Amino acid sequence: MNEVINAILTRRSYRAFTKEAVKREDVETILDCALHAASGMGKQTWKFTAVINRDKIQRLAKAVAKAIGRDESYNMYDPAVLVITSNEKESKYREVDNACAMENMYLASEALGLGCVWINQLLGCYDDPEVRSLLREFGIPDEHGVYGCAAIGYPAETPKEKARIGQKAIVE
Repeated sequence: MNEVINAILTRRSYRAFTKEAVKREDVETILDCALHAASGMGKQTWKFTAVINRDKIQRLAKAVAKAIGRDESYNMYDPAVLVITSNEKESKYREVDNACAMENMYLASEALGLGCVWINQLLGCYDDPEVRSLLREFGIPDEHGVYGCAAIGYPAETPKEKARIGQKAIVE
C-alpha cells in the first residue's frame, strides 16, 4: 500500500506520551509539513510555534485550565512538543487553513513514529490575559488567534482502532 495512504488509514490520536524528547530535526520536519498545507488563496497567514520545553507547555496548560474552568490536573497530555497553530484573526480562511496544517502535522508525526493529538481548548481562550501573556512570550502576535494545537511525543501506548462511523457515498 502507498505510504501516504497507509499513514492516513493507520493514524490514531495519542493521549499518552513517554518522557523522551523529540529530535529537533523531527520537529523541523513537522513544521515544514505544516507550512506545505493548502491555504485559502495561498495567503499562508498562519504561524506555527513549536514549544519544546515541558515546563513552558505546563505553564500554558495551567493558564488554559484556569481560563476555561478545568481542574488543575489538566496538562494537555504532557507532550514533549506542543505546536501552536495561530493565524490572523481577520483571515477569512483561518480555521480551515489551520485544520489543513494540523492534518499534515498528524501525518508527519505518524510517518516519524511519533504520536499526535489535537488540543482545541485555546480556541475559546487565546485572548484571556494570562493565556495571551504566555502566547506573547512564545512569539505569537496579538493579532493572531489560536486555531488548534498539536501535542506530539513518543507514544506511551497505542490506542485501539475505532470503527469509522461517518458516511460516504459515490454518486454517478
